[in-house]
Amino acid sequence: MRAPKNIRGHETIMKICQITGVKAQVGHKVSHSNKKVLRRYEPNLKTKRIWSEVEGRWITLRLTAAAMRTINKNGLQATLKEAKALPKIY
Repeated sequence: MRAPKNIRGHETIMKICQITGVKAQVGHKVSHSNKKVLRRYEPNLKTKRIWSEVEGRWITLRLTAAAMRTINKNGLQATLKEAKALPKIY
Protein backbone atom coordinates (compact mmCIF):
# COMPACT_ATOMS: atom_id res chain seq x y z
CA MET A 1 0.00 0.00 0.00
CA ARG A 2 1.40 3.39 -0.96
CA ALA A 3 1.48 6.43 1.27
CA PRO A 4 -1.20 9.07 0.63
CA LYS A 5 -0.17 12.11 -1.41
CA ASN A 6 -0.56 15.74 -0.44
CA ILE A 7 -1.65 18.65 -2.63
CA ARG A 8 1.70 18.91 -4.42
CA GLY A 9 1.78 15.19 -5.22
CA HIS A 10 4.43 14.30 -2.63
CA GLU A 11 4.00 11.27 -0.39
CA THR A 12 3.11 12.18 3.18
CA ILE A 13 4.42 10.39 6.25
CA MET A 14 2.21 10.02 9.29
CA LYS A 15 3.49 11.98 12.27
CA ILE A 16 3.78 9.13 14.76
CA CYS A 17 6.55 8.24 17.20
CA GLN A 18 7.99 4.79 16.46
CA ILE A 19 8.64 4.06 20.15
CA THR A 20 5.75 5.57 22.12
CA GLY A 21 3.10 5.57 19.38
CA VAL A 22 2.19 9.21 20.05
CA LYS A 23 0.11 10.71 17.20
CA ALA A 24 -1.36 14.13 16.45
CA GLN A 25 -4.38 15.08 18.54
CA VAL A 26 -7.29 17.35 17.72
CA GLY A 27 -8.45 20.11 20.04
CA HIS A 28 -9.82 23.62 20.13
CA LYS A 29 -7.96 26.84 19.59
CA VAL A 30 -9.73 29.29 21.89
CA SER A 31 -9.54 33.01 21.12
CA HIS A 32 -9.89 35.88 23.58
CA SER A 33 -13.59 36.11 22.66
CA ASN A 34 -13.87 32.37 23.55
CA LYS A 35 -14.54 31.25 19.95
CA LYS A 36 -13.50 27.63 19.49
CA VAL A 37 -11.85 26.55 16.23
CA LEU A 38 -10.54 23.04 15.63
CA ARG A 39 -6.78 22.62 15.35
CA ARG A 40 -4.19 19.82 15.43
CA TYR A 41 -1.63 19.33 18.18
CA GLU A 42 1.41 17.74 16.54
CA PRO A 43 3.92 15.65 18.52
CA ASN A 44 7.49 16.94 18.91
CA LEU A 45 9.04 14.51 16.39
CA LYS A 46 12.70 14.38 15.44
CA THR A 47 14.47 11.99 13.05
CA LYS A 48 17.33 10.41 15.00
CA ARG A 49 20.09 7.96 14.07
CA ILE A 50 21.04 5.74 17.00
CA TRP A 51 23.89 3.21 17.07
CA SER A 52 22.76 -0.32 17.94
CA GLU A 53 25.51 -2.25 19.73
CA VAL A 54 23.68 -5.58 19.24
CA GLU A 55 23.14 -5.22 15.47
CA GLY A 56 26.34 -3.23 14.86
CA ARG A 57 24.63 -0.65 12.66
CA TRP A 58 22.85 2.69 12.75
CA ILE A 59 19.06 2.65 13.21
CA THR A 60 17.05 5.66 12.00
CA LEU A 61 13.89 6.34 14.02
CA ARG A 62 11.30 9.10 14.17
CA LEU A 63 11.08 9.87 17.87
CA THR A 64 9.42 12.29 20.24
CA ALA A 65 11.57 14.13 22.75
CA ALA A 66 10.10 11.92 25.49
CA ALA A 67 11.17 8.77 23.63
CA MET A 68 14.72 10.13 23.32
CA ARG A 69 14.85 10.64 27.09
CA THR A 70 13.56 7.09 27.60
CA ILE A 71 16.30 5.69 25.33
CA ASN A 72 18.93 7.72 27.22
CA LYS A 73 17.63 6.38 30.54
CA ASN A 74 16.97 2.70 29.74
CA GLY A 75 19.14 2.06 26.67
CA LEU A 76 18.13 1.33 23.08
CA GLN A 77 17.62 -2.44 23.29
CA ALA A 78 15.47 -2.32 26.44
CA THR A 79 13.36 0.46 24.94
CA LEU A 80 12.89 -1.36 21.62
CA LYS A 81 11.88 -4.52 23.47
CA GLU A 82 8.97 -2.83 25.22
CA ALA A 83 8.08 -0.33 22.47
CA LYS A 84 4.33 0.07 21.91
CA ALA A 85 4.33 1.26 18.31
CA LEU A 86 6.95 -0.97 16.68
CA PRO A 87 4.61 -3.86 15.69
CA LYS A 88 2.33 -1.36 13.91
CA ILE A 89 5.15 0.30 11.98
CA TYR A 90 7.39 -2.63 11.02
